[in-house]
Amino acid sequence: MTQENDIKQLVQQVLAEMLAKEGNATASPAAPAPVAAPANGKTAYEDGVIEDITGPSLQEQFFVANPADREGYLAMKKYTPARLGVSRAGPRYNTISLLRFRADHATAQDSVFSDVSEDCIKENAFISGQSQCIDRDQYVTRPDLGRLLNDETRKLFKEKLKSGAKVQIMVGDGLSSAAIGANIADIIPAITQGLKSQGIETGPIPFVKFCRVGAMDDVGDLTGADVVCLLIGERPGLVTSESMSAYIAYKPTVNMPESRRTVVSNIHKGGTPAVEAGAHIAGLLKLILDKKTSGIDLNL
Repeated sequence: MTQENDIKQLVQQVLAEMLAKEGNATASPAAPAPVAAPANGKTAYEDGVIEDITGPSLQEQFFVANPADREGYLAMKKYTPARLGVSRAGPRYNTISLLRFRADHATAQDSVFSDVSEDCIKENAFISGQSQCIDRDQYVTRPDLGRLLNDETRKLFKEKLKSGAKVQIMVGDGLSSAAIGANIADIIPAITQGLKSQGIETGPIPFVKFCRVGAMDDVGDLTGADVVCLLIGERPGLVTSESMSAYIAYKPTVNMPESRRTVVSNIHKGGTPAVEAGAHIAGLLKLILDKKTSGIDLNL
């Protein structure tokens, strides 16, 4: 036990020195000072004292030691979430830059390979269905199957969804389940309330697991809706894993040209906030209904 405690204290000391050294080169708040290990042998880091490195915004972090113009560099970083102002130790990135990169990469992977929670589906009263993909691995490797609903879902949607609606809203997990969890509770009320103020009622909302954008065409064929609006998680990057898009089409049909879709993208807290995007989408849906067209033929 003594040897184990010695190792833990040594690791704690090394981490503390590393964070203190690299914390001097960043504009973000310094990490909490290390706390001496208690008598029971547990370290402060095991008790959750160490700061989450993904917490601070990349636009506030700066790791170049002794810069010629720190304030100018920080001012430039406000205009982009790109990884500017990272430093290196010899030929490699410094430790905190590398750890942040790996943490953001892991978050992006998690958002692709995780599912939208059952609580989210129940809370929003979605009618839950699935594409022809049978699991996440097939979804990633077979985009064609993600564009079509399976037979059970087609039957369910045919029974539960309103036929001939002016606007059919639907939700799909896409390549980021995290995006649905982060945005859907705010964006749907914004869209439905915006439509209601223009005299347009919406019906039940379907949710499609393992969904590709083309699944909205299948829903369009099933329901005969004038306009279908699909809210779907976008491919995550290293800046955010919570970006969602709205794909909108007038009278969509299976195998229609992609040019017939109108897209509102970059919906997340660091881009267009969900409530603001919802209000914009509601107005756009009304315009598409009035113009009876979408995509490149829609004159905005």
